[in-house]
Amino acid sequence: MAHRELIKDCLKNKKEAQRELYNLYAAAMLGVCYRYTKSLEDAEDVLQEGFIKVFTKLDQFKHDGELGAWIRRIMVTTAINYLQKHNRYKKQMQVDDMKLHPVSVENPEVNLDTKDLIELIVQLPTGYQTIFNLVAIEGYDQMEVSKMLGMNINTVRSQYSRARAMLITKLQQYSSPKMQANSGTI
Repeated sequence: MAHRELIKDCLKNKKEAQRELYNLYAAAMLGVCYRYTKSLEDAEDVLQEGFIKVFTKLDQFKHDGELGAWIRRIMVTTAINYLQKHNRYKKQMQVDDMKLHPVSVENPEVNLDTKDLIELIVQLPTGYQTIFNLVAIEGYDQMEVSKMLGMNINTVRSQYSRARAMLITKLQQYSSPKMQANSGTI
C-alpha cells in the first residue's frame, strides 16, 4: 500500500492501516528511542507514546518530506519529553555550566558494528547521551538542541564535546583487546 493511501486509511481510523504503519516503522523507531533511554523497557514506553502522537497528529503530515523522517522527529521529541518528565533521567540531565569545559581528542580508527556503537552510546550519562544523539545522529545543530532542551548553548557545546571524548575513550578501550587479539594473527 502506498504511503498516501496508508495515511488516508489511518486517518479514517482503520485498525489494519494503523497496524501496517506501526509495523513499517516500529523496529527502526525503537532503535531511535533506545538511543535516548537506558533500558529497552523505557524505549518501548517512548515508542508507544510516540506512536500515539503519530496517529493523533497524522493529519498534520504535509507530504513534503519522507514519512519516516516525520515519525522520527516525533519519536525524538517524545524521548526528550520522557527524559525530562522522569526523575531518574531528569537529575542526570542537569549539569552545572561551570564544571564543564570543551575536550578535544582525535578520533580513533576502529571497526565497530552499529549494535556495539549504540551500546557504547547508551553507556554515556543521560545528558551527554541525549545531546550526542541530537547533534551527531539526528543532525540538529547545537543552537537547536539548546532551545529544544532549554539549556545554555555553552552547556550543550560542553556536553557534546565531553560525550565525544567519553566515546573516544570507550572506543579506544573497545579496540585495544581487539587489536591485541588480531596482532597475533598477522
